[in-house]
Amino acid sequence: MWNRWIWRADWTRICVLPQERSQSKSHSRVGLKSSTKQKTTIFSTLGSEKSLSDCKKEQPWKPSAYSGIPPVCFPNPLIDKPIGKESMPQTPPFSAMFDSSGYNRNLYQSSEDSCGGLCYHDNNLLSGSLEALIQHLVPNVDYYPDRTYIFTFLLSSRLFMHPYELMGKVCHLCVEHQRLNDDPDGDKNQMRKIAPKILQLLTEWTETFPYDFRDERMMRNLKDLAHRITSGEELYRKNVQQMMQCLVRKLAALSQYEEVLAKISSTSADRLTVLKTKPQSIQRDITTVCSDPYTLAQQLTHVELERLNYIGPEEFVQAFVQKDPLDNDKSCYSERKKTRNLEAYVEWFNRLSYLVATEICMPVKKKHRARMIEYFIDVARECFNIGNFNSLMAIISGMNMSPVSRLKKTWAKVKTAKFDILEHQMDPSSNFYNYRTALRGAAQRSLTAHSSREKIVIPFFSLLIKDIYFLNEGCANRLPNGHVNFEKFWELAKQVSEFMTWKQVECPFERDRKILQYLLTVPVFSEDALYLASYESEGPENHVEKDRWKSLRSSLLGRV
Repeated sequence: MWNRWIWRADWTRICVLPQERSQSKSHSRVGLKSSTKQKTTIFSTLGSEKSLSDCKKEQPWKPSAYSGIPPVCFPNPLIDKPIGKESMPQTPPFSAMFDSSGYNRNLYQSSEDSCGGLCYHDNNLLSGSLEALIQHLVPNVDYYPDRTYIFTFLLSSRLFMHPYELMGKVCHLCVEHQRLNDDPDGDKNQMRKIAPKILQLLTEWTETFPYDFRDERMMRNLKDLAHRITSGEELYRKNVQQMMQCLVRKLAALSQYEEVLAKISSTSADRLTVLKTKPQSIQRDITTVCSDPYTLAQQLTHVELERLNYIGPEEFVQAFVQKDPLDNDKSCYSERKKTRNLEAYVEWFNRLSYLVATEICMPVKKKHRARMIEYFIDVARECFNIGNFNSLMAIISGMNMSPVSRLKKTWAKVKTAKFDILEHQMDPSSNFYNYRTALRGAAQRSLTAHSSREKIVIPFFSLLIKDIYFLNEGCANRLPNGHVNFEKFWELAKQVSEFMTWKQVECPFERDRKILQYLLTVPVFSEDALYLASYESEGPENHVEKDRWKSLRSSLLGRV
């Protein structure tokens, strides 16, 4: 059966998703046709997973479910045309770098050209030494790197060095090679040409990767370089002030968000503990707070978009950061592995799954449990219509947890046709082919949206992480000659940049503080408490369940 999203500190284990259903016999829900299909847990073992390339070979893409919308190349707010005439070969936009199945492998079919330690083919950057890539990031009088390269390198460079180290090297190159020093005889004319480009680079860095600047060393380097740029130039001083004010606002908002998360975490309690102290008759369920499933789906979308918004693009890379074999500094490894906002989002998925299971197992009467199941089916369906696939999967996961799925008498009273359709859409077989098709359709709908609601695309997050994990594991960071494998990082940046587009959408629905408060803070059952509630509602069916029931009654309720 579908089980919960299990958070683990070991990132090599959290990205395992449902396999194709096996043919072993399993318990079927009453009210559905008996089936020999078995749904595996969302996280099983990495060894049994197929690579993304294998899945692509097995299952070609079919037309999108939104077939009425013509295919459109995905635009990216991080990608613009290069600025000015460059003296070095330039990287084209992602749409030119990638075909529908990923990176253009034809790049390796002919010889490569070298330019200053960088290897190109048809003006596409394939690899280079780390030092050459850093130099390629720094603008000069005749050159400014395009935004695809800036984003890709700033994203991937943290696999090789800490951001403050990169900033230090950028500052050194700016001072050393761009003549931004204290020499009074320096070419001020040239400084005026270079300074706006350096300021633009710093602005892009602070806007796209603001969390890098929580490090005091980063902020110190930033202020030092900004001071050199603004010396004697009032216009640049105003631009620097605007950049710094925007950065400070983002960091302050992040700190406030983390404080809220900490407060929510500290006040959370197990539902069973609450029930022991308060009579069940006065316990609220979710329908007393929000009777309309469509409204609940909208409020879930509020939570999803808010938490997505605080995930920095670098967290996808830092989640899987490993020791660079050419890096002897062991301390940098632990410092780079920061994924707090990504972890908070994973924990939200877990919580929502357990909340759904808790609300279903709580009612004493069978008809009330059946009504709650149908309520969440309607919520899940509306999440699908909105484009909120993460909440959809969390609800399906919660409804398929064993304590819920074993309630056969309850399921017999449920009209499950709509639920079967939703499960089909999120079927894990063929590498989530049905879901990926629906996601592509939602992305295309977002491109041609006439309303803010149609812009919403919230991906099933664990699958997104899994894709990035396999990309990271399947390709080496460095080539045999020691060069950085930049082909890999183009693909990585492409996946992360799509996520960046989706997370910037503002939620169009009106906030309901009462509903949001309930979703985020109401206590939920632990796994053991869910099983106990399930057994209390519908008794054990075999000796194993009876033994577990007795054990849980003894440990949780103090009864024999």
